[in-house]
Amino acid sequence: MSSPKVLFGFHAVGVRLKTAPQSIIEIYYEPTRRDARMRGFLDRAKEANARLIEADGLRIAKLAGSHGHQGVAARVTALPTAHSLDDLLDQVQGPPLLLVLDGVTDPHNLGACLRVADGAGAHAVIAPKDHAVGINATVAKVASGAAETVPYFMVTNLARTLGELKERSIWCTGAADDAPQSIYQADLKGPTALVLGAEGTGLRQLTRKTCDALVSIPMRGAVESLNVSVASGICLYEALRQRS
Repeated sequence: MSSPKVLFGFHAVGVRLKTAPQSIIEIYYEPTRRDARMRGFLDRAKEANARLIEADGLRIAKLAGSHGHQGVAARVTALPTAHSLDDLLDQVQGPPLLLVLDGVTDPHNLGACLRVADGAGAHAVIAPKDHAVGINATVAKVASGAAETVPYFMVTNLARTLGELKERSIWCTGAADDAPQSIYQADLKGPTALVLGAEGTGLRQLTRKTCDALVSIPMRGAVESLNVSVASGICLYEALRQRS
């Protein structure tokens, strides 16, 4: 049995209250905060019969590992997930839509990517075990609950995993600034894995070579690149638009 983990912030704890209240061990909250947002949150927690514990901001910050907790943190048990990427893909109805992140090491970027992946209906996010960040409390806070809803798989060899996706007829489309084709020209209606690298460095050479195709995001201003979570949102929502 896995050890309990900590979620903090209204969004992250609120999504767990909504989707799996039975998994919440206890919720710590700052009683000095009496605004409407806190009152509404506590009402939902009481309706879910969650155990509520008053705590000062410093205690909550120590529990969360961050001062950005908004006065709320919860100890929760891990939710059951698919044991492997293969298990998940076997269960997907319709053409899979995957987000692959190569070299994203900042927890804020990962959290934002998970949030946009959830919004666009992506089936999973994939990253290498090296050159990547795992799910931690900061990721969960930034993801605003999406770390609880979007499966996140860390794989030993990303190029090999892309090869296995291709064997399943999943088309691997990488994002690169110098690609001749725009994301808006690509056909994303079929089984698709969108592969993005970190801002600045982009895709690693082997990852780039393994992709079936490369696409670019049109840039009309002075900046040369977009934050990876913004780029992920553009690519995922273009896939969603095409599928709609």
